Amino acid sequence: MLSCVGVMVAPHHEAAAGELLRVCRPGDTIGLLSRTPGEFAGRMPATVKPYAPPPPPGARPPSLWGDPEHVRALSGDRVTGETPGYRTVAVERFATPEEFRDHFEQRYGPVLGVYESLADDPGRVAALDTDLAGPARRHDRGTGEGRLVMDWEYPLYTAHRSPA
Repeated sequence: MLSCVGVMVAPHHEAAAGELLRVCRPGDTIGLLSRTPGEFAGRMPATVKPYAPPPPPGARPPSLWGDPEHVRALSGDRVTGETPGYRTVAVERFATPEEFRDHFEQRYGPVLGVYESLADDPGRVAALDTDLAGPARRHDRGTGEGRLVMDWEYPLYTAHRSPA
């Protein structure tokens, strides 16, 4: 079972972790790639949150999936051989902060949903446009070659489903 920045958007972590483990047979490998709470991509939900509708009751922040202790608590004794670790990827896909913003506005479900919820309020859409481009501008370690260069840290957590 592999989740790359997917399960982390499930609002009820215990239920989501239970489903991940339910669909795995004993010995299967579970791999989770999430976002860390304090790094660039992990802070994006905080940028979008003031514009978003309230989360469902009992929802937990997606960034918690980036905390190995949280994932360990969700898994409990249902996994063995845990190997939490961190990796960094240099993201050089975007030419400008606005291109970065547009990508997430058009393709990333949680951000797309927020924009859709603001469709009747052009002032808030414009404010979100500015706020969402800002972090890309601030975190660019650019080379001056016409592309943004941002380092994104991701926790990579692997474990094996315990015998039943």
